[in-house]
This record gives sequence, C-alpha cells and structure tokens, in this order.
Amino acid sequence: MHRIRFEKTGRAVWMSHLDLMRLMQRAFRRAGVVLHHSQGFTPHAYVSMLLPLSVGMESVCELMEYELDGELAVTPEALNAVLPEGVRVLEVYESTRKARELRRLRALLTLEYDGAVPEPAAITTLLERPELVVEKRTKRGMAETDIRPMLHAYHVEAAPGALLLTCEVSAQEPSLNPMLLAAAIERYLPEAKPDFVRCRRLEMLDEQGEVFR
Repeated sequence: MHRIRFEKTGRAVWMSHLDLMRLMQRAFRRAGVVLHHSQGFTPHAYVSMLLPLSVGMESVCELMEYELDGELAVTPEALNAVLPEGVRVLEVYESTRKARELRRLRALLTLEYDGAVPEPAAITTLLERPELVVEKRTKRGMAETDIRPMLHAYHVEAAPGALLLTCEVSAQEPSLNPMLLAAAIERYLPEAKPDFVRCRRLEMLDEQGEVFR
C-alpha cells in the first residue's frame, strides 16, 4: 500500500476535503507521476484520506493512500515543489497495515482567553468526570452523546493567555472530534469557556496507542 504523510497548516486549514483531494491529484500530475484510475465512463483516481480533516483544523500527521500506474515513484521533494504554502509532504512510504487499524488520534487544543486564564486543574477535574454528554453529529443527525468513553488520555497545562489541552481520542467507530472537548467545557464549566479554540492533530495511533503508519 502506497501512503503519504503530510501536514496542512496556516491558511491551508480553510481548504475543504474535496479541494484537498483535487489539489493532491494535480500535484501528482505536475510531478509527472500517473495515478491509477478506475475504468468506465467516469474514471476516478485511487486516492483516499484515512481520516478526513475538518475545515479550520491544523494537522502534522495526515495520511493519504494511493495507487500508481507504472513504476515511476514519487518523492516528497517532487510533490512539495508543486504544492502551495501550508501543504507539505513529510514522508512517502509503503505500508502493509490496514486503515481499520487506525483507532486513535492525538491532538492539541489551544484554549485562548482574552482575560484571566483558568487553572489547569479545573479542566482536568472536568475531564475526570465519569460522563460528559454533549451534542454530537451522528449518522442520524445531531444527538446528545456521552463522549467520555471516547477520551482515552489528556493533559492540561498553562501557557501565556491560554491553556494547552493534549488529548488522545477515538478516531473510528466511534470517532470523537477533539473540538467537542471545548463544547464540554462550555456546557459544564461555562466560567472557563475559552474565547477562541485552535486544534492541531499531532499523531495517528493504533488501539495500543502506538504510532500508526
């Protein structure tokens, strides 16, 4: 299985999933590498993102699978030469691991405050609750959901004007958008509601919490 690990940062975070897919396919063409396409009247390239990234979120660990026609390989340097600012390929490699083995995600939430910054212990105490019910999008629409079972690890520390919340959450079946932790703070601890929240994916993990490649 051919895979690419890349980052999406800066202004590129506002690029949609479909725009990103088109961008990566154009990058292959401009790098002179031919992607394998399906047959039929509407052929499409065999490329897929393992965990599509929400608009507005940064990541330094995105994974994309692809298939090629021919033996010409692609390199990070060739792709980066034709990619825009904010999208940068970090690694091109072969893997035998199945996408279903990707089970967890490590992320960093930066909770920014215009005024006084709450004590980290207040957020830690909240996350230690046995139940955290928030409104979460499901296959049937929005529903009140207990997200606590999907939160596997967390650490909160203070920074100038902010709290840094590093978390490890479920990535598939079920999945938890780390931004819902900010929603839990707003619901259960409104006095600690941040004025702005930024999220960055740090690493993709398997069920044991080991790096997934």
